[in-house]
Amino acid sequence: MTNERLQKEAVLRIGEVVSVNGRSIAIQVDKDKNLSELYYDGDLLKNIAVGSYVDIRKGYLSLIGKVDGENAKIDSDAIDTQGLARSGKRFLSVSLVGFLDRRGEFSGGTKELPLVGNEAYLLTKSKVYEVHNLVAKDGIALNIASSDYEGYEIALPVDGLMNSHIAIFGNTGSGKSNTLAALYQNFIQEMRARNEAAFSKNCKIVIFDFNGEYSGENCLTDSKHVYSLSTRIEDGDKIPLQDDGLLDIEMLSIIADATEKTQKPFLRRSLSLRTRIMSGDDPLTHTRNSLKSQIRQILQMSDKIRADLLLDYLRQILPEFDAAGNPVELTEDLDWNNKYSEFTWNGNYLKSDPDQILNTQAYQQVDNFNFQNDIIADFITFSYIQLIYDVLSNRAQNEHIAPAINKLRSKQRDIRKIFDPSNKAQLFDSNVIVINLHDVNLEMKKTIPLLLSRKIYQDHKKDFQNKSLSIVIDEAHNILSKESSREAESWKDYRLETFEEIIKEGRKFGVFVTIASQRPNDISHTITSQAHNYFIHRLVNQKDLQSISSAVSYIDKLTEESIPTLPTGTCIFSGIAGQMPLKLTITELPLINQPKSTTTRFAQIVPPQES
Repeated sequence: MTNERLQKEAVLRIGEVVSVNGRSIAIQVDKDKNLSELYYDGDLLKNIAVGSYVDIRKGYLSLIGKVDGENAKIDSDAIDTQGLARSGKRFLSVSLVGFLDRRGEFSGGTKELPLVGNEAYLLTKSKVYEVHNLVAKDGIALNIASSDYEGYEIALPVDGLMNSHIAIFGNTGSGKSNTLAALYQNFIQEMRARNEAAFSKNCKIVIFDFNGEYSGENCLTDSKHVYSLSTRIEDGDKIPLQDDGLLDIEMLSIIADATEKTQKPFLRRSLSLRTRIMSGDDPLTHTRNSLKSQIRQILQMSDKIRADLLLDYLRQILPEFDAAGNPVELTEDLDWNNKYSEFTWNGNYLKSDPDQILNTQAYQQVDNFNFQNDIIADFITFSYIQLIYDVLSNRAQNEHIAPAINKLRSKQRDIRKIFDPSNKAQLFDSNVIVINLHDVNLEMKKTIPLLLSRKIYQDHKKDFQNKSLSIVIDEAHNILSKESSREAESWKDYRLETFEEIIKEGRKFGVFVTIASQRPNDISHTITSQAHNYFIHRLVNQKDLQSISSAVSYIDKLTEESIPTLPTGTCIFSGIAGQMPLKLTITELPLINQPKSTTTRFAQIVPPQES
């Protein structure tokens, strides 16, 4: 080495290895290395401290270690007459995290262990970049972060990160929303700059935005379609979903919260009935004839309780007014004879003289029946017709089936406000869409993401070669919670199973899920553990920390213990995209691009009085 090189090496040297115990290394620090910063080749380097990295030289190999802690040992001969220590030795506790080979390329893991006496050095700026380099030579980089300790810019790889399942966790105000927005904004920019036509054609991104944070004009990208849905008003945006999309057995089961063994088979029979009638030459006449046939059977029944029940179903199907606009009560002209257990009309026993049924008000009111041209309303009509068939044939009981129909009826208005079956447009008229659920009621907030995720996932699987679908769920605890007292157990299981299937099987079809949440403990453990890459912001709840500890096995103890005290915007990045956990500071987006998640400041909403 030249004298100049030796002098530079002397600046970087911090000490030497004095103990090796597996991956745990002890380094004695040189006495002149207690300053906080050093100058080297015009760069200002931070001196060695807990959380920084060291370069342990063993021949041509550079073993990279992370400082876990430090302590001092006082020399017994360095104590003055008053019992005060004049000097002591400083020791670092270091864990090996990887190594730099002869080519200067970093690899995680332990290849060799150092020897006692090996020298330890600070990492130069170039070596810090190598240790933090996550992008392959021909890879695409996302420049959204810097190393927390050194402050150097760190690039994240598109391949390895964006083609994986991502989990972003952090308490309110920790910078979680900025991380999600920065990640996808830079991803979209890089892909469009690379090949806008191919990106628009082959890559689809859907963001479920529960609080309206990502719906701003310039948030994520200005080339996106925002569906601002509302169950409160009639003129909100509507999702185009054709008949074959909404009238799918799985879709209907989701909307109706249908049980697997009883209600779902009934809905399937109702769908078959609808398909059979609507595919005919004259669906309206076919339906009217079916209703007339059912009325003939009902009015000849000897069981009044069952007959009254079926007449109640007919009231849900037939119009309340006749052609002249007068109100109609279906049983107004009917009487019941208890002695013979038979309906009568105008003194005529209908079971004995069934031809008289044609004169009853109920039978004649069928001629005023028309379809409502509302996909759910008409399906409910077919459901009641099917239920009458099932009761007449003793195939179903009211108390088992009626709740599913009632659920459809209760959601009918909300569905009409959210979906537009008559719109033949495509959901992805832009390849980036935001589903804004801010003005949607709680029940539909759980239903819409499940229904749409399943629909677009199934559609994507039909044609997935060289294509990708990214599903982003903000505030994921709203729909991925494993505990909910507001819904039936079977419905909760179906909801979780659907998303668990997507996150477990979707990767092979080019489907990648990103979840963001402030309560990771509330989310199904299967989902959190299936993520490939994690951005962990500040979390203070003990259960959330335990959930992270069990799901993310490759976070070391020192890093894990720092999570409750992370500053806003700083996170622990860990996963398959990197070879070791990194503490990163995510670059704050310009105000115009930020999501609407900033904390309200009283200094702004209550300004000082003008003097």
